[in-house]
Amino acid sequence: MKKLYIAFLASLFLPLGGGQEGARACTNLIVGKKASADGSVIVSYNADSYGMYGNLYRHVGGKHAAGEMRKIYEWDTNKYLGEIPQAPVTYNVVGQMNEHQVSICETTFGGREELADSTGLIDYGSLIYIGLERSRTAREAIQVMTDLVARYGYYSEGETFTIADKNEAWVMEMVGKGPGSKGAVWVAMRIPDDCISAHANQSRITRFDMKDKKNVVYAKDVVKFAREKGYYKGQKDEDFSFRDAFNPLEFGGIRYCDARAWSFLRKHVDGMDQYLPYIQGENNDLVMPLYFRPNHPVSVQDVKDGMRDHYEGTPLDMQQDLGAGPYNMPYRPSPLSFEVDGKKYYTERPISTQQTGFSFVGQMRASLPDCVGGVIWWTNDDANMTAYTPIYCSVTSVPQCYQRIEGQQDELTFSWESAYWLSNTVSNIVYPYYSKMYPDLKAAQSELETAYQQEQQQIDARAVALLESNAPQAVALLTDYSQRAADRMMARWDRLFKYLVVKHNDMVVKPEENGQFKKSKYGLGAGPTRPGYPERYWREVVKQTGDKFLMKN
Repeated sequence: MKKLYIAFLASLFLPLGGGQEGARACTNLIVGKKASADGSVIVSYNADSYGMYGNLYRHVGGKHAAGEMRKIYEWDTNKYLGEIPQAPVTYNVVGQMNEHQVSICETTFGGREELADSTGLIDYGSLIYIGLERSRTAREAIQVMTDLVARYGYYSEGETFTIADKNEAWVMEMVGKGPGSKGAVWVAMRIPDDCISAHANQSRITRFDMKDKKNVVYAKDVVKFAREKGYYKGQKDEDFSFRDAFNPLEFGGIRYCDARAWSFLRKHVDGMDQYLPYIQGENNDLVMPLYFRPNHPVSVQDVKDGMRDHYEGTPLDMQQDLGAGPYNMPYRPSPLSFEVDGKKYYTERPISTQQTGFSFVGQMRASLPDCVGGVIWWTNDDANMTAYTPIYCSVTSVPQCYQRIEGQQDELTFSWESAYWLSNTVSNIVYPYYSKMYPDLKAAQSELETAYQQEQQQIDARAVALLESNAPQAVALLTDYSQRAADRMMARWDRLFKYLVVKHNDMVVKPEENGQFKKSKYGLGAGPTRPGYPERYWREVVKQTGDKFLMKN
């Protein structure tokens, strides 16, 4: 068990996505269509990886000739793994959603290290995007993905996938069979339409109903394989737990991972405080179910805000200890653990974290044509420090500010035209002065997201009207609006950056009046206020220094 925990901790510092090194520690939130405020299926994804440049992926679908091949590059490292035959038909994909409103995202749980298979051809990132390229429904995506690893081998470690469409949401967990055993074992469970779920780098599927063919599908040999490896020794197959066999609970998996899922669920489900002893690593018997019925309809904005969570208002609140600094910063520098006088300690790992490369909230609506119903709410960098902008799943181009352009705007090349770099510029000046500056950022964020939300119904209606009149301009309208939404975000964040620099220059605060910086009666800028540190911080200084700085009369 100790070996598993060490492997888990190591997995938090492995690379993810686009060849960048960083922590594989993402978060997915899931809302069924009868649990949502507008009847949509909602999913989300924080792609968290230090150094990862968030790139809005796009695949142009179409028909493919016999013999055409698709190259496979590992998402983590950009390593070329090989190629497979292209499908006769593929679909358009933007980000984590395709033209049929199918969305796929993931979190890595790693699991038993001996089951990783470096001879496999399909890594988890390729599995996501090939699944999107070849599927019209979530169920079809599950079939495509599991067929791929069975045929070509699974290159990656244990993964939890969120697979959803406009009608259903599923959680699928997969782990390889190790070198010499091609393929993977897996199980997929449908989230009931009136429920919500979440996962964050810890396997969440325990026992599952093997007779419920409508809502559960699984590899035929999943229990047999676990028995052969000695991971399961129970008498009955129906008592088998996927998590307990392939990703057994340890303190890190609970405290760093399941705690994030709990923090979202507690906002929408009654009685979640009963799991606090579990979340705090004190009672492993109080395991959370995979899904819950919420006590109110959950909106797209609720999910966006869920991606911004730092355990506020809970015993895990990150703004309540010395690590938050004088300005209550709910972030901690890596690594997640530290050592003092030979003792090992940990820091909290919230949903919202500074190393997010991109964040996505998927809104899939069966009430609208696919080209209108699917919306990718997208942002680069930490979701808490940015604004989600709407990108319709049918767009024929993606905004340049969300693209990775080698040598022009990438992980090593700064550009003011890049949403990633502009967002990071703002975030990194706000972090150390969080309680002073964040209210200004939050106002800009709310301004944009409220406007986008108010415009959505009108844009939807215009596009549907064009479709009903057989006018060809509907997709052009949605593409243009998505571009303008991104442009507005960039312009607003540019203004925000300049405003923050002027207002808080040199650690003082320039006064404002009616939305403008105040001037003196002689036309110069009015004198700034000098707030200094909060009283609680000065008290800590005195506690540590005694009379060293005591004023002498």
